[in-house]
Amino acid sequence: MSSSTPPAGAAVGTGPQPESTSTSGKPSPGPNPAPSIPNLLARKPKLDEARRRRQPESGSLQPVPETPPLPPLPDLSTVKFQTPTRRILTPQDHKLFLASPTYTLVVSFIFHLSESVADKPISSVSASTVTPTVQALLDILTEIEELCRSTPPDETTGSRFGNKTFRTFLDKVKSRTPHFLSLLNLPPQHANDASPELSTYLHHSFGNATRIDYGSGHELNFFLFLLCLRLLSLLPEPTFPSLVLLVFPKYLELMRLVQLTYYLEPAGSHGVWGLDDYQFLPFLFGASQLLHHGFLTPKSIHQTLSLEQFGPEYLYHNQVAFVNSTKTVQGLRWHSPMLDDISAAKSWTKIEGGMRKMFVNEVLGKLPVMQHFLFGGLIPATEEMGKLAEEQPELTEEEIENGKLVIFDDTEGKRHVHQQAVGWGDCCGIKVPSSLAAAEEMRKRGVMGGGQLRRIPFD
Repeated sequence: MSSSTPPAGAAVGTGPQPESTSTSGKPSPGPNPAPSIPNLLARKPKLDEARRRRQPESGSLQPVPETPPLPPLPDLSTVKFQTPTRRILTPQDHKLFLASPTYTLVVSFIFHLSESVADKPISSVSASTVTPTVQALLDILTEIEELCRSTPPDETTGSRFGNKTFRTFLDKVKSRTPHFLSLLNLPPQHANDASPELSTYLHHSFGNATRIDYGSGHELNFFLFLLCLRLLSLLPEPTFPSLVLLVFPKYLELMRLVQLTYYLEPAGSHGVWGLDDYQFLPFLFGASQLLHHGFLTPKSIHQTLSLEQFGPEYLYHNQVAFVNSTKTVQGLRWHSPMLDDISAAKSWTKIEGGMRKMFVNEVLGKLPVMQHFLFGGLIPATEEMGKLAEEQPELTEEEIENGKLVIFDDTEGKRHVHQQAVGWGDCCGIKVPSSLAAAEEMRKRGVMGGGQLRRIPFD
């Protein structure tokens, strides 16, 4: 066999071929030189570097906010009682608030309430721990519930937007407020002076009469009402579990009735916290209740039986069950994607810490939210806050009733005037009907087939 014949099985024309050489000894290109291969590694996106840019540096992660010590109760003889008003009118006012003792007071009160119910179901609060003031709060909420039931909505409109009879309900609450405060046994020497402050926070706990809406800011006002009672020495720290596990659930029941009765619109079309159209604190307090639960994991909120069995004991599950019942589609991932995402957390400790961060950053830390915060004598503003108010003309009662109010709509302090006739700015959301109203109207018309939620076709 000739040496030029390739061996059997060898691929002809494959493998590296020797370069031809010229008589001068230098390599000479073949008849069809191959094009040079580009260096693709040099063109490859620097993915590792991009990932490093996206990852927060160690130490830049915000720690879970700690619970400040409860401030000592004030000397009431030095308190300048006054009707609460708005004092956060500029970004500078907001910065002053964040560095003020009042900011620490509010954070301390809310976080101590949360810690007081750590690992405690609702049934852990016995009747023997209910003080006269706590019982009076329960009685007040029961009477307000009766006012709601005795003030049916106007059924002639058929609208899914807020029902105007809600304003009549609020007027009834205002007219009964002196009676409500008399049940609380306020300190006699300060009862008259403190009543305007307590009344204002209580009135703002049930929604806005002009916009016929409700949101977590109104929920916060209810806790400012409770904070005032604490500062009047009526709610000592041992009452905190009763406030969270008895009074707050009663308040939630009342507000659910009010929402269902008058179709209150969400205060903000996208919600401040994004967890729920109306409430936030059930999730903070509820996560604290479940911190070290033996078998209920965050994923349990997707299980109908878990919601039914443990909803009466745990605020988190109870609120998720209510949210599910007010939607027109089935599945958290469709109607409450943020709750769905949070359920992937490994522990309730992680969720509780996240809720603390949200309260500090997304509520107290946001100018569009805090511009509606009310300051009085018990919950005071700093002297420098609200100087802009002195330069503004006072609004008439008619202008206030018609929704006219100068406010800020972003963190840079851009101002606009609320005028309901032309709609509301981004700070208060676009006027939209609540999903709760949509679900109720569908049930009334029998569209939902016995009250069953419809499934997404590809779910």
